[in-house]
Amino acid sequence: MVSGECARLPRERECYREDWDEMRKSRYSEEQIIGILRLAEAGQTVAEVCRQHGISEGTYYRWKAQYGGLELSQLRRLRQLEDENRRLKQIVADLTLDNTALKDITSKNW
Repeated sequence: MVSGECARLPRERECYREDWDEMRKSRYSEEQIIGILRLAEAGQTVAEVCRQHGISEGTYYRWKAQYGGLELSQLRRLRQLEDENRRLKQIVADLTLDNTALKDITSKNW
Protein backbone atom coordinates (compact mmCIF):
# COMPACT_ATOMS: atom_id res chain seq x y z
CA MET A 1 0.00 0.00 0.00
CA VAL A 2 1.37 3.41 -0.94
CA SER A 3 1.93 6.01 1.77
CA GLY A 4 -1.03 8.34 1.96
CA GLU A 5 -3.34 5.74 0.45
CA CYS A 6 -4.82 5.06 3.88
CA ALA A 7 -6.42 8.50 3.88
CA ARG A 8 -8.61 7.50 0.94
CA LEU A 9 -9.90 4.27 2.48
CA PRO A 10 -13.33 4.10 4.13
CA ARG A 11 -13.34 4.36 7.90
CA GLU A 12 -13.90 0.63 8.50
CA ARG A 13 -10.86 -0.25 6.38
CA GLU A 14 -8.41 2.25 7.81
CA CYS A 15 -4.76 1.32 7.87
CA TYR A 16 -3.12 0.82 11.20
CA ARG A 17 0.30 2.20 11.84
CA GLU A 18 1.78 2.49 15.27
CA ASP A 19 3.30 5.89 14.58
CA TRP A 20 -0.16 7.29 13.79
CA ASP A 21 -1.22 6.64 17.37
CA GLU A 22 0.98 9.43 18.66
CA MET A 23 0.31 13.08 18.08
CA ARG A 24 2.08 14.60 15.12
CA LYS A 25 5.20 16.45 16.15
CA SER A 26 5.70 20.04 15.07
CA ARG A 27 8.52 20.98 12.74
CA TYR A 28 9.37 23.72 15.19
CA SER A 29 10.34 23.36 18.84
CA GLU A 30 8.53 25.48 21.37
CA GLU A 31 11.64 27.64 21.73
CA GLN A 32 11.67 28.26 17.98
CA ILE A 33 7.96 29.12 18.04
CA ILE A 34 8.54 31.72 20.75
CA GLY A 35 11.41 33.14 18.69
CA ILE A 36 9.15 33.42 15.63
CA LEU A 37 6.49 35.18 17.69
CA ARG A 38 9.09 37.62 19.01
CA LEU A 39 10.13 38.54 15.47
CA ALA A 40 6.62 39.79 14.76
CA GLU A 41 6.52 41.59 18.11
CA ALA A 42 9.82 43.28 17.21
CA GLY A 43 8.30 45.02 14.22
CA GLN A 44 8.29 42.65 11.25
CA THR A 45 4.93 42.14 9.65
CA VAL A 46 3.12 38.88 10.32
CA ALA A 47 3.01 38.09 6.61
CA GLU A 48 6.78 38.58 6.31
CA VAL A 49 7.54 36.39 9.34
CA CYS A 50 5.21 33.67 8.06
CA ARG A 51 6.78 33.73 4.61
CA GLN A 52 10.32 33.54 6.05
CA HIS A 53 9.50 30.51 8.16
CA GLY A 54 7.11 28.73 5.81
CA ILE A 55 4.04 28.86 8.04
CA SER A 56 0.53 30.09 7.42
CA GLU A 57 -0.89 33.11 9.16
CA GLY A 58 -3.43 30.82 10.80
CA THR A 59 -0.58 28.84 12.33
CA TYR A 60 1.05 32.06 13.51
CA TYR A 61 -2.13 33.25 15.25
CA ARG A 62 -2.73 29.79 16.78
CA TRP A 63 0.81 29.84 18.16
CA LYS A 64 0.28 33.40 19.41
CA ALA A 65 -2.86 32.33 21.27
CA GLN A 66 -1.07 29.35 22.77
CA TYR A 67 2.41 30.73 23.48
CA GLY A 68 1.98 34.50 23.35
CA GLY A 69 3.49 36.26 26.35
CA LEU A 70 5.33 33.18 27.63
CA GLU A 71 9.02 33.31 28.42
CA LEU A 72 11.15 30.21 27.86
CA SER A 73 11.42 29.57 31.60
CA GLN A 74 7.62 29.78 31.95
CA LEU A 75 7.18 27.42 29.02
CA ARG A 76 9.55 24.85 30.55
CA ARG A 77 7.73 25.09 33.89
CA LEU A 78 4.38 24.66 32.13
CA ARG A 79 5.63 21.48 30.44
CA GLN A 80 6.93 20.14 33.76
CA LEU A 81 3.58 20.77 35.40
CA GLU A 82 1.70 19.16 32.51
CA ASP A 83 3.92 16.06 32.74
CA GLU A 84 3.45 15.86 36.49
CA ASN A 85 -0.31 16.28 36.09
CA ARG A 86 -0.42 13.49 33.49
CA ARG A 87 1.55 11.20 35.82
CA LEU A 88 -0.69 11.98 38.80
CA LYS A 89 -3.85 11.37 36.77
CA GLN A 90 -2.48 7.96 35.80
CA ILE A 91 -1.81 7.15 39.45
CA VAL A 92 -5.35 8.17 40.41
CA ALA A 93 -6.79 6.03 37.62
CA ASP A 94 -4.75 3.00 38.72
CA LEU A 95 -5.74 3.42 42.37
CA THR A 96 -9.40 3.86 41.45
CA LEU A 97 -9.27 0.64 39.45
CA ASP A 98 -7.63 -1.19 42.36
CA ASN A 99 -10.21 0.20 44.78
CA THR A 100 -13.10 -0.86 42.56
CA ALA A 101 -11.67 -4.36 42.20
CA LEU A 102 -11.25 -4.69 45.98
CA LYS A 103 -14.83 -3.49 46.60
CA ASP A 104 -16.13 -6.06 44.11
CA ILE A 105 -14.19 -8.84 45.82
CA THR A 106 -15.31 -7.89 49.33
CA SER A 107 -18.96 -7.45 48.35
CA LYS A 108 -19.28 -11.00 47.02
CA ASN A 109 -20.33 -13.75 49.40
CA TRP A 110 -17.49 -16.19 49.79
